[in-house]
Amino acid sequence: MSTLKERLHADLVTHMKSGDKTALGTIRNVLGEIETREKSGKTPVALDDAQVTALLQKEATKRRETATIYTGAGEAERAAAEIAEAEVIEGYLPRPLTRAEVEEIVDRVIAGLRAEGQEPSVRQMGAVMKPVTAEVAGRFDGKAVSEIVRTRLG
Repeated sequence: MSTLKERLHADLVTHMKSGDKTALGTIRNVLGEIETREKSGKTPVALDDAQVTALLQKEATKRRETATIYTGAGEAERAAAEIAEAEVIEGYLPRPLTRAEVEEIVDRVIAGLRAEGQEPSVRQMGAVMKPVTAEVAGRFDGKAVSEIVRTRLG
């Protein structure tokens, strides 16, 4: 069992005892989604922390988008409930990186490749993207990372 899943299970018990219905329901839904993902397919798998984090990001985004739809439809209470759930989920996500931090990571990776005698160009963008993506993993938008790398190499 991954540490993030263990934390979710432990917090589930905590929220049961405290009576926080919003957090309790949200964590139950997320754990249900994790179980569904693990059991779907031909062979069951155990999601690691990176996969659980990606699932949590997707769930938080889904709730934010639903809140926007409710707000547009004049359903303020339902929108507030969705935002509250998104905030519970976002509490389990790693701190997002700023654009400046990502640019610093990209510059460091490019400098490392140059130190090894390579001169990365846009054609070798993958050589830069792979280590940067591994380091940024779920803390910054992948499309924006790609744009930053392309700008630095161009």
